[in-house]
Amino acid sequence: MTHLLDLIHPDAGTVLISEWRTGTPERTRAAADAVVQEWAAAEAPPARLAQHLFVATDGTGLLHYAQWTSDEDHLAWARAYRTAVISRVDTLVPGIERPGLNRTRLHRSVVHDAEHSPGVFAITMTEAVEQTLENASTPATGLLATHLHLTADGGRAIVVSEWTDAAAHEAAIADAPGVRRYTLHHSLTGGRASSSPIRPPLPQ
Repeated sequence: MTHLLDLIHPDAGTVLISEWRTGTPERTRAAADAVVQEWAAAEAPPARLAQHLFVATDGTGLLHYAQWTSDEDHLAWARAYRTAVISRVDTLVPGIERPGLNRTRLHRSVVHDAEHSPGVFAITMTEAVEQTLENASTPATGLLATHLHLTADGGRAIVVSEWTDAAAHEAAIADAPGVRRYTLHHSLTGGRASSSPIRPPLPQ
């Protein structure tokens, strides 16, 4: 699997991270297909530098990781086009829950192992920014990299961590709440797309 730093666009002024909760593997697959079809059918906005779609390993949702030139450019596009795009997806997969969009900047990456490919990406949200960085400096078994994204107001952090597999991540975090695991499903960067089939759920 691709490392997150391979997906980072150097000109990105903002990173938009959002989760869609779809509920079942069947609905997740249908939603992912609908999103990819929308990407293929529409002309890519010049300000959208890269868009990556992740699928939850338990089959219950999607994660969008989008890089734009600026928040202002994204907001201008959203006002003009987002409603139409979302409504077409919702027609095919009604009832998707969207907790909200997080506008972030990649603050710091700590890479421990760039040779092994990650089996899963784990997503957590925290207000303990300094503690998160300290923990990232001493890797648990199976942790390949940690990428800290700060929200626009600097009050929270979204952590994207790379792990060898779900078992290593589960062993390290024990019963930590609010952590979700994803695999990369589809990428669109500079007008070029790449995709892979949704993987079956990994052992939980």
